[in-house]
Amino acid sequence: MKWLSVLPQQCILLMTCLLMALEAVPIDIDKTKVKGEGHVEGEKVENPDTGLYYDEYLRQVIDVLETDKHFREKLQTADIEEIKSGKLSRELDLVSHHVRTRLDELKRQEVARLRMLIKAKMDSVQDTGIDHQALLKQFEHLNHQNPDTFEPKDLDMLIKAATSDLENYDKTRHEEFKKYEMMKEHERREYLKTLDEEKRQREESKFEEMKKKHGDHPKVHHPGSKDQLKEVWEEADGLDPNEFDPKTFFKLHDVNNDGFLDEQELEALFTKELEKVYDPKNEEDDMVEMEEERLRMREHVMNEVDINKDRLVTLEEFLRATEKKEFLEPDSWETLDQQQLFTEDELKEFESHISQQGDELRKKAEDLQKQKEELQRQHDQLQAQKQELQQVVKQMEQKKLQQGNPPAGPAGELKFQPPGEHKVGDAPKHPAGGDQPLPPGHVQEPAARTDQVHP
Repeated sequence: MKWLSVLPQQCILLMTCLLMALEAVPIDIDKTKVKGEGHVEGEKVENPDTGLYYDEYLRQVIDVLETDKHFREKLQTADIEEIKSGKLSRELDLVSHHVRTRLDELKRQEVARLRMLIKAKMDSVQDTGIDHQALLKQFEHLNHQNPDTFEPKDLDMLIKAATSDLENYDKTRHEEFKKYEMMKEHERREYLKTLDEEKRQREESKFEEMKKKHGDHPKVHHPGSKDQLKEVWEEADGLDPNEFDPKTFFKLHDVNNDGFLDEQELEALFTKELEKVYDPKNEEDDMVEMEEERLRMREHVMNEVDINKDRLVTLEEFLRATEKKEFLEPDSWETLDQQQLFTEDELKEFESHISQQGDELRKKAEDLQKQKEELQRQHDQLQAQKQELQQVVKQMEQKKLQQGNPPAGPAGELKFQPPGEHKVGDAPKHPAGGDQPLPPGHVQEPAARTDQVHP
């Protein structure tokens, strides 16, 4: 999949790789002389992550579009400006129904994913009443006004967003690396403050010794120079340095056989140089710095060789670069340890910023602690009220017992009857005028009539 082979740095490469066929000059290479296993024809090449938060969506859209014959043919005849201007996006109306249906499904999935991200973020700050439609506006790689179908505008927005984001990708990486280095120095200085004078001097001596040890390495060849490429030719490819041939070298290191050296293929050429300076087994060698060095080397070669600035090196551009004076007589290459990565003023500003962040975090922590204490106070208060009510109920029941009144049940009924008392309706039926039952054989006399007149 040619698009994805160049995703990591520039969205333009996404499109140009599809529209460009294999243009490398056919070269007969004796593969038996090359170390390691070559790229197998038809084998899928794993492509690195672009670093974009919508990387998976971007890759899936590309995969689906590649399945449409009409769209693929249009790509082969389009140029970069047509792609960037959005003209190519209008061709989406002509793709097959199956492709459009699949793209619609991908967009709905992406919108749902973004909404979940928004909800998770809002939940983390305990916000309510989320307006997903308004918050989706911050994502510029799709048309949020139509969350159900993938339209030409979506493809246009995806291309432009990825182009812009990837153009700033290297810049962002450099800024993050600079912050990383300043944080390392800040933490080192803060640690020294906790030591007594003797220990502090020992730590300072150890630090200087490690710096010196790290800087004691073989000469690093200028990236992209003849000496650097010949070293790869001899040590990595296992070929005779006296038979170095730029065309053959290009073909060997075009791993995916697309006719270009993309940024990842270029970075792979600098491994031998980086191994001279960095060893993961050494305490003094920082692997984060090694990746920054690799990035600097790749950027330098691209600036020197990539004539049309599409972040792809064609065979023609590569051969033209080998004819320059700089290729044969390059300047010396300064590694990171030979450069000042930041000034004292920049470090002070950085420390001030993280101090401010620390103050804000402490304030939030204090607020959370106060909220916790307030909740605990309210809990204790409710518990005290509950205990007080239970005590009152207990005292009332005891008072009723002392007065001869049985305590009431849950529905207000008496729990037991005192001797001689009966519930209403439960009293035994006795003869009128008496409370006791008649003895056996006794005949009850009729009751006197109250309406009889006596003389």
